[in-house]
Amino acid sequence: MSEGEVRIDKWLWATRVFKTRPEAAQACQGDRVQIGEINVKPGRLVRPGEVIVVRRPDLLRTLQVKAIVAKRVGPKKVGDFLEDLTPPAEYERQKEFHRASPARRERGSGRPTKKERRDTDQFFGE
Repeated sequence: MSEGEVRIDKWLWATRVFKTRPEAAQACQGDRVQIGEINVKPGRLVRPGEVIVVRRPDLLRTLQVKAIVAKRVGPKKVGDFLEDLTPPAEYERQKEFHRASPARRERGSGRPTKKERRDTDQFFGE
């Protein structure tokens, strides 16, 4: 591996796209990460200038690699390593997805009652 390359799972974790590196690796193995319209494995090396598409249930993020990073960076420094090409409509769709979630509760409403909990469990098939 040369200095200008790093594994995609490590880069996604380092740039805070995923909370943990195993979560990033699992996303790659589950065909939810693409480079150039090709599903990638966790060991695929990333190079500057490549466009990465990350599919989540609530959001389709498009990111361009600006620089390589192997260690996790602070939230303020993420912009130095990636450019977010995701259209604003995707973020609106994400907000609607979370707003329409049946498990969503109003802020400050406290813990769910026993009946509300049973209804939620029934909805999710538990």
